[in-house]
Formats: sequence, C-alpha cells, structure tokens
Amino acid sequence: MAWILRNARRYPLLATTLLVAVLGIVLWAGGWPSAVQWLFSGFALVVAAMQAYEMVRDIMRGHWGLDILAVTAIVATVLVNEYVASLVIVLMLTGGEALEDYAAGRAKRELNALLEKSPQSAHRVLPDGSIEEIPATAVAVGDTLLLRPAEIVPVDGVLLGEELPEGGGAFDESSLTGESMPVQRFAGDGVLSGAVNGQAAVQIRASATAENSQYQRIVALVAEASESKAPVVRLADRYAVPFTLFALAVAGAAWAISGDPVRFAEVLVVATPCPLLIAAPVAFMGGMSRAARNGVIVKGGGVLEQLSRARTVVFDKTGTLTHGTPSLAEVRPEPGFTADEVLVLAASAEQYSSHVLAASIMQAARDRGLTLLPAETAREVATHGVVARIDGRTVTIGKLGFVRDAAPDALATPLSGGQLSIAVAVDGRFAGSIVASDSLRENAAATVRELARLGVRESMILTGDAWPTAEHVAAQLDITRVRAECLPEDKVTAVREITARPVIMVGDGVNDAPVLAAADVGIAMGARGSTAASESADVVIMVDDISRAARAVYIGQDTMRIALQSIWIGIAFSVVLMLIAAFGVIPATVGAGLQEVVDLVAILNALRAIGSRRDRAWSVPAAPAPPVTELAR
Repeated sequence: MAWILRNARRYPLLATTLLVAVLGIVLWAGGWPSAVQWLFSGFALVVAAMQAYEMVRDIMRGHWGLDILAVTAIVATVLVNEYVASLVIVLMLTGGEALEDYAAGRAKRELNALLEKSPQSAHRVLPDGSIEEIPATAVAVGDTLLLRPAEIVPVDGVLLGEELPEGGGAFDESSLTGESMPVQRFAGDGVLSGAVNGQAAVQIRASATAENSQYQRIVALVAEASESKAPVVRLADRYAVPFTLFALAVAGAAWAISGDPVRFAEVLVVATPCPLLIAAPVAFMGGMSRAARNGVIVKGGGVLEQLSRARTVVFDKTGTLTHGTPSLAEVRPEPGFTADEVLVLAASAEQYSSHVLAASIMQAARDRGLTLLPAETAREVATHGVVARIDGRTVTIGKLGFVRDAAPDALATPLSGGQLSIAVAVDGRFAGSIVASDSLRENAAATVRELARLGVRESMILTGDAWPTAEHVAAQLDITRVRAECLPEDKVTAVREITARPVIMVGDGVNDAPVLAAADVGIAMGARGSTAASESADVVIMVDDISRAARAVYIGQDTMRIALQSIWIGIAFSVVLMLIAAFGVIPATVGAGLQEVVDLVAILNALRAIGSRRDRAWSVPAAPAPPVTELAR
C-alpha cells in the first residue's frame, strides 16, 4: 500500500487515469455505458487541454514538439465516439513518464551504484591499539585505519605492512577502473578510496581526507553527470516536424478517400510518437552508465553525441602521451660548478615548484645523499621555471629561454631520443644543465591508431616542449601535426583554429584546463591529474590509461547508433501501422494498444546502450616503448 501511495503522489495524472479506468469498468458493469462514454471522453478532453496548453507554450518559445499528434488523436477519437481509445491514449501519455523513469533508472544503474557506494565511515586505530568508528569525513591525513574484510576503503591511503597477509592485500577496484579482477597491493602501495578490501583485514595510513580522495572526486563528477540532460530535444526535433506532417497527411488522405472520419482517428492513434520522446534519453543515459562502468565519467548525453562525431584529437604530451614520471639521466655542470652543487641548488629551488618535474629532481638529489637547502625567497613563473634565493645565491631553473634572461651565457646542451634539458643559473651565471627523460605510454601509439579506425583521423600534439622533442614523439606515434613551445593561451588558439570538428582534447595538468574547456570535448586524465583539469573537462578518465579515450569515443558512437536505431524502429513500426490503419483494418482501441507495443520495443532496444560486462575486456593493445619524451614546463 505504501508503494502505491508513494507512486500515486509521484505520478498523480497516471494515478487519476487508472482510477478513471476502474470507475469506467464499474459503471459499465452496472449497466451505465453512456456514463462511461461521458466519463472517458470528458477526462480525455481535460488531459488534451492540459497537453495543448503546454504545447502552445512550447511553440511560443520556438520549439515545435510532437504533442500535436497526441492532442489531435485524443480529440479525434472523442469526436468519433472511440472513447475507450481516447482513454488508452491518455494512459499511454501519462504512463510514458513512469515508463521513462523506470527505463532511465535501469540505464543509470552504474551511476547510481557509484553514488550509493560512497564510503560513510572508517575504523581508526588509536595509539593504544583500540579501534574507534568515525565518519569518513573525520579522517585526517596520517591516521591509521583498519579495513575489515569486504569493507570499502574510505579515503586514499598507503597500505601498511602490519598484519599484512602473505602475498599482499587484494582489492576490488572495479567501481574505479572497470576491471573486474581484484588487484594485489603490497606494503607501501597506494590504495584508492572506493576500492573494496578482500577477505583479510589490513591497515592503511590515510594520505588524503575524504573530500580530496579519489572516490569523492568520482562521486562529484557522477552527480554532475546524472543531473545533466541528454540532447533529446535536438535529436527528436530532427524528426518531429516531418513525422507530424506525414502522420497528418496519411490520416487526412484516409479520411478523404474513405469518407469516414473514423479513419482519421485510427491513423493518428498509431502515430503517437513516444519512441522519439523516450527511447533517445534512455539510450544516452545507458551510454553514460556504460562509460562509468569502464572508468570514464561522461558529463552529459550531449558529450556522447559529440564524441560519436569527433574528427580531430589533440593531445597534451607530458603525463598524457607519456607517463609523466621523468627520471634523471645526467647532470652536466659548467666549469666552476660540480654536478652535486648544480643538483642540490636545483632541487632546493624546485621545492617551491608545483611542476611534476620538481619531485623527480628532488628525489634524484636525495638518492645521491644530498641535503636540500631552504630558500630565503622563492617565486615560480608558471610554465617557465623558478627563481629562488638560496644560501645567499640567486638560483634560476627552468626553460632555456627563461634562464637565459637571467644568464645570457646559457647554452643548449646536446640531447638525444627526446631528452629534456633543464637549465640552471646561479647569480646570473650559467651553472649547467640537468638532463631527464620520460617514456611513452605503452599503448599510446595503439590508442592513436584505434582513434583513427573509429574515424578520428586527424591528430595533433600541443605541448610546451621544445620542437625537436615534440616532433620526435609525433613521429613515434604517427601523429600528423605538432605545435610545440606553447603557452596555455597558445593551445587555446590552436584548438580554435582547427577546422575538422568536433575536436577532442586530451590532457591532464593545470595548464591544460583552458584548452580542455575550449575543445568540443575535453578529456582529462583524472587519475592523477589536476582538479582544475577534471572540472573543466567534459570527460574524465578515472584510471591512468590513455586507451580509455578511444573507449569513450567507441561508447559514444555505439550509444548514438542505438539511440538513432531506436528512433527509427519506432518511426518504422508507426508508419507501417498508419498505412494499415488507413485502410480501416485496425480499430482505434486496438491501434492504441499496438502503439504501446511499439513504444516498448523501441525502449528495450534503447536499453542496449547499457552494454554488457564484456565491455571490461575491451582494450587497446600495449606495445613496449623506449624513453622518448621530455617533460617541459
């Protein structure tokens, strides 16, 4: 009873229609057929008037919808005394919202599952060894947390060795990565919030608060995606006017040729275009859910449509085509400086940099047993480098052009295989160069090929790196165009100048946020990329896997194909039924029932956009790649 009351409040017009139908049956059984006619006809005309009012408001806003067919069908059936058919049409219209909600709910199941699994509590280990249960939001960085068997990891953390079972801990990361097989983690490995612990209790040390953890970022993105609207109006409008005109023409011709106005009503009854209104949004919601299951958050159905038509892909280089974790190859000091001196001054200055390269330089210094020095003052110039006052000396580190402004004698150092040259100056004198290298992602080349196979044949690299390195990477990946030594505003300009559209931009850093927003579809490598990039992007890849960009395009194309297929299935069946009804073969009441069947067929087909669990096996093959890229400011 509670379920009935809840749904009656949610769908009042549908509940009223069902009550009218029940009352009509009672009146008919009591021998009051004329009362049934007046009841059904009057109620149907009231609903038609409500629909007509909304239709007029839409037309005044410049939107020609499909309601005119439904309103005309209701009025026509009432006028020719097909009042049972009138009520069936009303039931079809009022039940459409409930049917759409049910189908959309099934299509959104992966998105809803992510939201429902948001960690709520954590078990903190106190200094005396006791355990206290606290809200996940109360976890602080550095807290030791106990993970019980099958428990969701509440925050990002590092797995501890205490009580760790032999062979490490097993974690189900399917809600994060889309991979169904559990992964093994060992002491010191990072564990992401949202993963599910295996069958053994383990401990982690929190490395982030709940708000800044991976799963909460996913939940925020999913919530945004769930609230977005698919481009249903645009998609339906492409067919609304011609379908309406065709239906009215067939109905009018049937009436004119037969001389029977009932034919007009019978044709319009089977022309009610619910598949156009319901099937498309269900397909788009299913595609978004399917993408989430594959570790890709798509922020709206319109993004899927753009992905399906994409013709150009643009890549940032560092952290996108490459791993973004450079290793120090060599320190090349100038006369008067030692390698350790150059490295320690550079690393000390990089303590005040947000660039990903800074961590590698600092780690290389520590690995050599060098002690980093504090800075008296430090200033980072975004995308260029750092100027710091260390131990009474002014240290400048970064791009050659930037360092040359402080030390005119700075010279480029010979490089090979895409190595990076980081220039260092001390007190206005060139001190030397630090050479580092990064490696291509193993499946970067295969991803570019897969995108080309999917129709995204134009490719481009936009990077702040030097031209030789950028061209070297492009040659390795068969990318057709390159723009190097770009500032963030240069990247935006370059994307806007591309003529083969829609354009996909794939990036991961803070400096990629503007160009991700400027592209038709911005794809952020959000697994370890910046929050700014994720927020400005239309698609966020939640795992460190560039091949998911190709998977997003594939899902977009498949979703669009199924949405259009569902619409055409509905149109095709409706047209066949209209032509048959034009000859008086299908009574109006039967036609209304057949139209319901057409709706169900179209919606069930649209639900295919959800995909299957086999999607998780879809992958771009990896191929070993040598170190070929540099990491630029």
